[in-house]
Amino acid sequence: MDFAFDARTEELRARLLAFMDEYVHPAEQVAHEQRARLASPWENPPVVEELKAEARRQGLWNLFLPDAEYGAGLTNLQYAPLAEITGRSPQLAPTATNCAAPDTGNMEVLAQFGNERQKKQWLEPLLAGEIRSAFAMTEPEVASSDATNITTHIERDGDEYVITGRKWYISGAMHPDCKIFIVMGKTDPDGADIRRQQSMVLVPRDTPGVTVTRAMQVFGYEDHYHGGHAEVVFDHARVPASNLIGEEGGGFAIAQARLGPGRIHHCMRLIGMAERAIELMCRRAVSRTAFGKALAQQGVIQNWIADARVQVEQLRLLVLKTAWLMDTVGNRGAHTEIQAIKIATPRAVVGIIDRAIQLHGAGGVSQDFPLAELYAGARTLMLADGPDEVHQRSLARRELKKYL
Repeated sequence: MDFAFDARTEELRARLLAFMDEYVHPAEQVAHEQRARLASPWENPPVVEELKAEARRQGLWNLFLPDAEYGAGLTNLQYAPLAEITGRSPQLAPTATNCAAPDTGNMEVLAQFGNERQKKQWLEPLLAGEIRSAFAMTEPEVASSDATNITTHIERDGDEYVITGRKWYISGAMHPDCKIFIVMGKTDPDGADIRRQQSMVLVPRDTPGVTVTRAMQVFGYEDHYHGGHAEVVFDHARVPASNLIGEEGGGFAIAQARLGPGRIHHCMRLIGMAERAIELMCRRAVSRTAFGKALAQQGVIQNWIADARVQVEQLRLLVLKTAWLMDTVGNRGAHTEIQAIKIATPRAVVGIIDRAIQLHGAGGVSQDFPLAELYAGARTLMLADGPDEVHQRSLARRELKKYL
């Protein structure tokens, strides 16, 4: 394994770092001020559209998509350090470069499983950043970490499918530009194979019977930049049968294909969040004095910083190994490593951000620093795309199988 960045990755890293320093970081406070003046908190501040236009001009667009026909054509190993860089400003940079969830996963699904009409109608405007999308899988009434529990019905009625169910924490659904949902539900709830009961269909937001009922908060945050996290009710919503993605019964497999890259993208960005927290921790430590000496001279602070650096370096190597395996043996061959980084990365980054908050005192939990919002995002990723315990259970079973 050679983790030295190739020439293309180095060139993109240099351009992206310059873009972050020149445009993204200065825009963070501007976006905050502009949002306070918007008619709707779900609209993009004008500076976000300016960032998107500049990113497209510089060729820093759709970097996540390995399919060269639609995206940058980068491998996972090439994209990993770029996602880390955007993770330093998770509210602005992924959106600015059209690399924000859930659109990324939805574009991957459409590129891989969509038919030509679906690609023309929905993938192309998503690739252009003209619309947003949402992925409707999680439900409030069941343990959605086990996708076989999902209760939303997708029933065939002639040339249509009728969708009935309630979803929540549907990321992106509050955004006014969110035009399409990918909805996962059961087309064969009594089927013998519990992993062939589910299907996915495309449901336009303006379909009669689709109601976005409320925005769900995350530790009090509404996550406006990502278009919020909504509760959505589907009350006998009808769509053409041609809106089925792939085949009936293929929803579980599509979900697994979607979540594999999504998990590693989250972990890449988490490392960038940790780097931002370490930077803030160091700047605070050298600039503040307590009990007669700089915080940087306090042994406990030095331990926090040293431990954080060790953890980040360990995590980065594991994420790069996982990316390399995904490129060389595929997502299935990298299953153990994907689960390992999904367990280890959010847990470690939450701890790093927590110590950074502690070092900042009252400022750490305020709106004057990004740490509280970084913490909320990192802590949520211990649940999103499957809670830690589900991955631990699966990983342990795989390890024990060697000895049975």
